[in-house]
Amino acid sequence: MDFVFKVLNNTRRIFKNIIEENTLEDLNKIPEGFNNNIIWNIAHVVVTLEVLAYKLSGLEVSLDNEMINKYKKDSKPEGTISQKEVDEIKALLTSTIKKVETDYNAGIFKTYNEYTVSTTGNTLTKIEDALQFVFLHEGLHYGYVLALLKVVKS
Repeated sequence: MDFVFKVLNNTRRIFKNIIEENTLEDLNKIPEGFNNNIIWNIAHVVVTLEVLAYKLSGLEVSLDNEMINKYKKDSKPEGTISQKEVDEIKALLTSTIKKVETDYNAGIFKTYNEYTVSTTGNTLTKIEDALQFVFLHEGLHYGYVLALLKVVKS
């Protein structure tokens, strides 16, 4: 799992840089032909990790229900978000992945409630499955963010 955590930490660093290198307006813009924006995709990966790792392990998530509902699967941006919320999302990029890595290494993930992911049809049966799926999921959303950046910046 060391490699998975290395890649996830690198991906989170890239997302953090994208936040820092773009304006609030660009992060919030939903271009024609898209149904979400850059910051929604970044917040969505934060929420997805928490749900797949903690909630499905029967553990308490560190995010509030409002954030989970706002950025969970099948949600869409509900409007422009503030710089304060962007800053919170940016901080969560680092803190949440570090917490999962620490908790994983401490062995707190003992049980797991099976979950079949809609994007691939694979069934997650243990924390290692979830973390490997998160690896793929964050890569998919990185691709979405790159596509959005290309359109937003043109």
